[in-house]
Amino acid sequence: MARPKLSIIGAGNVGASCAHWAAVKELGDIVLVDIPDKEGVAKAKCLDLFCASPIEGFDCQMVGTSDYAETAGSEVVIITAGLPRKPGMSRDDLIATNVKIVKEVSEKVATFSPDAALIVVSNPLDAMVYTAWKATGFPTHKIMGQAGCLDVARFRAFIAMELDVSVEDIQALLLGGHGDDMVPLPRYTSVHGIPITQLLPADRIHACVERAKVGGGEIVKLMGTSAYYAPASGSVQMAEAIIKDKRRILPCAAFCEEEYGVGGYFVGVPAVLGKDGVEKIIEIDMDAEERALMDDSVSHVKDLVATVTEAFPELV
Repeated sequence: MARPKLSIIGAGNVGASCAHWAAVKELGDIVLVDIPDKEGVAKAKCLDLFCASPIEGFDCQMVGTSDYAETAGSEVVIITAGLPRKPGMSRDDLIATNVKIVKEVSEKVATFSPDAALIVVSNPLDAMVYTAWKATGFPTHKIMGQAGCLDVARFRAFIAMELDVSVEDIQALLLGGHGDDMVPLPRYTSVHGIPITQLLPADRIHACVERAKVGGGEIVKLMGTSAYYAPASGSVQMAEAIIKDKRRILPCAAFCEEEYGVGGYFVGVPAVLGKDGVEKIIEIDMDAEERALMDDSVSHVKDLVATVTEAFPELV
């Protein structure tokens, strides 16, 4: 039986890290795609990774290419293409350039893998998911953005550092837009079932939330470019849930209509991910403060989308 095919668009740090995590998990055969000028980079990274397989004991085929025909029949496609953030640059600053890139690659993906589930990683995330949806014409359950998995992972990591305990015992949930617009939910955060409010004072919980919000910016300041290990890991976590039909509840940018009163936008919510992509949106109870934060976050997502559609009316 043929193995599943996972295609990754963009052979930069995030794309290459996606290929690494996916290969180690043996999710299927991997196609790493970049522009013709960088085809050698895609080929080299696949060859380098494949040469690690005898040592690490994973078994999959890897192809580096600039030809989208190689991606034909992919079950999942991860889009990482686009310019990374530079110091002092906001995600919003990336819109004009990255909309063009994501639109072009999404159209090519749709041509060769019309039944694929599409996971968007490119920033600004919430606007890029919308762009990919309009460019492909895919049903909304087949389009999603990787944001919540990363944001929650950062939140869990910072709580683990604060408590000096294993990250494995921490469960958390965040909603809303990516990064600065995330909605913290300490009420839904626990350490091996123990509510975080019993283990940390409110000011330390708040500090962990705030650090998670700017976690990407912290890394940009330290090394001059965007994070890649954790964003890639979050993307592959989603891809694994879909390819293996695990029906995991994972936070991601999913299309919400009536859910949370969003009204037809992709926002960060807990969702069941399985073979059909986003199979269900999970709605949770929120108090007045959490609802207000969620509404503000959704409002910013709408502003981002408005910026996209004003500049690119064909995406309306």
